[in-house]
Amino acid sequence: MLHVKHSSISNNASREAFRGAGVFIDLLARWNATINLVGRREFPAIAERHIADSLQLVPLIPRGTARAIDLGSGAGFPGLILAAATEIPFDLVESDLRKAAFLREAARVLGAPARVHAVRIEAAKFAPAPLVTARALAPLPRLLELAAPLLAPGGVALFPKGAGAEQELTAARREWHMRVDSVPSRTALDAVILRIAELARGPARP
Repeated sequence: MLHVKHSSISNNASREAFRGAGVFIDLLARWNATINLVGRREFPAIAERHIADSLQLVPLIPRGTARAIDLGSGAGFPGLILAAATEIPFDLVESDLRKAAFLREAARVLGAPARVHAVRIEAAKFAPAPLVTARALAPLPRLLELAAPLLAPGGVALFPKGAGAEQELTAARREWHMRVDSVPSRTALDAVILRIAELARGPARP
């Protein structure tokens, strides 16, 4: 089994946010031996690279958010981690049946309020939510296509993005109007978190 120093988790996060992180990491290591959830080279830095990266979305979640949807949940970043940290009920959408099985077990072990849907995002059949998240899923124009039907009016989307965020935004604004706050990442120098609100079909308004 791979072992990770749980103490490497960012000190900026609260103790409560990381409750159960060690149990989650050990569970992920066991499953990762047979299912490619996280690259083996990335695993030694799992706490900072994936968990802390997910948790930095917490302060950007609007107060009073009652429900959220995470797209392409994979190994649980960021949706499962956010559900465990905030106790906001999350619908986790993951079409890969093996990854979905891991997510269900991880949610059970963590006691996280998360429901797992083993379907393609386009086929997801549940009510839109006031918060939609996704990480490392698709370029922003495609991501907005997937997220828009599941984002409730007045809702917010949180999308961690890498160095190409500005180019993705330029492309997305050709087809979408939105209000965007770009928040520098605390875990990667060239990364940002896009906080998107007022999403509507149509090019950016002058």
